[in-house]
Amino acid sequence: MTKTSRPTSTLSSQTLFRGLDVVDAVEAGYQTVQDIADHTGLPFSTTHRLASALVQARYLQFEPRRGYRLGARLLELGFAAYRDSDLTRSARAGMEELAEQTKDTIHLAQLDGDEIIYLDKIGGQRPISVNSRIGGRKPVCSTGVGKALILDENEDQWRHRYAYDEKRGNVHVPLDAWLAAMRKYAVGGYAFDLEEDAPSICCVSAPIRDASGQIVAAISVTGTTDYTDKAQLRTLIPVVRRVAESISEKIGGLAVDRKFVARR
Repeated sequence: MTKTSRPTSTLSSQTLFRGLDVVDAVEAGYQTVQDIADHTGLPFSTTHRLASALVQARYLQFEPRRGYRLGARLLELGFAAYRDSDLTRSARAGMEELAEQTKDTIHLAQLDGDEIIYLDKIGGQRPISVNSRIGGRKPVCSTGVGKALILDENEDQWRHRYAYDEKRGNVHVPLDAWLAAMRKYAVGGYAFDLEEDAPSICCVSAPIRDASGQIVAAISVTGTTDYTDKAQLRTLIPVVRRVAESISEKIGGLAVDRKFVARR
């Protein structure tokens, strides 16, 4: 996971940002004081002091021979944020409708910097499951929801995102082919993931818009190639778009006719 960039801090807020860096490091899988210190660049003694305070406040927990893990307080805050989100509440009925109709995994996601983050998930009813979780992060350029979230960006922005993911080994489609697909998706108001993020996993996604017409989230149907091929994904495009548009209406947004959106 890429370390989150913090704003320039004053002395009074420096401890807060350092503590958040420690939490981010544990979330990324660093479990010992030395590993966390090496990842964050903090002194060993500072890292130990902050980690101990975070354990006391229940933001982290410590297990002998295993190290630090995220604590119960973060789980409580996560559920509170989920419960209070207008978007997740508004999207839930549509997600359940898609889950019932397709029997596949349904995701709701948002952009978070140069990655996407899953806001909600309904697991599929197939024997083979999709490995994802609420709060999990994925690349933008190789995922269906990631592409749907950037449909309104211009080609310079697309190239920048491609370069970012390519540098990290997260995109395996040649740039020209990827851009050609993005142009097609932008016109159609949907996006595919054709085993680009993970072998045997494919999905179709559509954007969700707010009252200003801006894309604020994306919803997807994700399955495996054992049960879904490209032809079946195409039949789901109008279904997923309709649900995305119904969610947009619930949060005050309007459907956008892609034929009249000029590419910049």
